[in-house]
Amino acid sequence: MEDPIHLLTSLRGRYNQRELAEALGVTTRTLRRWEVRETEPPPYLADAIRQRLLPLTDRTDTGDHAFRFIDLFAGIGGIRMAFEAHGGRCVFTSEWNPWAQKTYLANFPDSTHALAGDITKVDERDIPDHDVLLAGFPCQPFSIAGVSKKNALGRAHGFADETQGTLFFDVARIIAAKRPAAFLLENVKNLVSHDKGNTFRVIKKALEKDLGYHIHYKVIDGAHFVPQHRERILIVGFREEADFDWADIVLPGERPVLSSILHPEDGSERTECHYTIGPLAKVDARYTLTPKLWAYLKAYAAKHKAAGNGFGYGLVDGDSVARTLSARYYKDGSEILVSQGARKRPRRLTPRECARLMGFPDDFVIPVSDTQAYKQFGNSVVMPVMQEVARVMKPRILKLIDPELARQKSLLAA
Repeated sequence: MEDPIHLLTSLRGRYNQRELAEALGVTTRTLRRWEVRETEPPPYLADAIRQRLLPLTDRTDTGDHAFRFIDLFAGIGGIRMAFEAHGGRCVFTSEWNPWAQKTYLANFPDSTHALAGDITKVDERDIPDHDVLLAGFPCQPFSIAGVSKKNALGRAHGFADETQGTLFFDVARIIAAKRPAAFLLENVKNLVSHDKGNTFRVIKKALEKDLGYHIHYKVIDGAHFVPQHRERILIVGFREEADFDWADIVLPGERPVLSSILHPEDGSERTECHYTIGPLAKVDARYTLTPKLWAYLKAYAAKHKAAGNGFGYGLVDGDSVARTLSARYYKDGSEILVSQGARKRPRRLTPRECARLMGFPDDFVIPVSDTQAYKQFGNSVVMPVMQEVARVMKPRILKLIDPELARQKSLLAA
């Protein structure tokens, strides 16, 4: 990764300190402090320098990559991995959680761009040009202020009125400034009904009316690809009209069951410390529930069953399809407890099994504690779902980026 101070130094023959400070939106005093290492610059400074001060390269020069994308609210990189599988190149990443950053960097060690933290503190001008914006943004209620107007592309945009103070505003302001060819937004399925429908109404209006994109949205259950019911809404948008159709999504014919992701415990897989132990790679005993916790969960389930409620633990075996893995799984694992026999206490999934449940490959690095790993996978996306959506989006993206090249490729494919 380039040293931003080295980049600044290389520009001192072309710009004076005042010009550099103005271009970067800081004071000359702040710039001097960076240069003498009195204070550390923000992690995205190198990207800001390249974007604002270095000569622009040919935007069509992406090397062996078909398109460029940015990864916002990146988590551990599930959406990035899906789009890289179809030839995309990530040019900017934002993720605020330090533990998720650790996992992300461990799995994308060759990234040449800085990993920005809080996207609300990143100037949209500092974000590199890109063809596709990807974001699994958190869902928040919107309050209608209706007082301030922000100007983008020469006209006022309503999203600045209605979405200020929410994280969706940061997605919208970046789309307004950079005008990517396409975007993919992911959220929980109840986004449509959230805050009595107000949240989705504001989002839809901002994307279609204010920003002028053509959107397509659909709830997809990850159970088509992994043995877990996980319904998420996906919002695909294009800068111009595109022949995108959800009917083009190919869903696997046979739904998988949990035996496809559980440790076989028969020696057919390598032992992975500390998840499995011994020559047969048996699941470590630490994942078996304690007698106290198992007794509590059974009593809790019995209490709610007697009251006519559906609350309780989810006991599964190899033939099951699990409930949704949540970020709270680290607490007691109650939504997905793996049976170890009628006379034995059940166990939690190991973090490696959680990774598989989300569709991540076995070479995905898990460099954090079990607690953090459970939170990360519970907050992640079903990667194969994203990969299939990326497959369908790709030709439409390429057509917007370079219509003639897309036409030639279409003729060759025919």
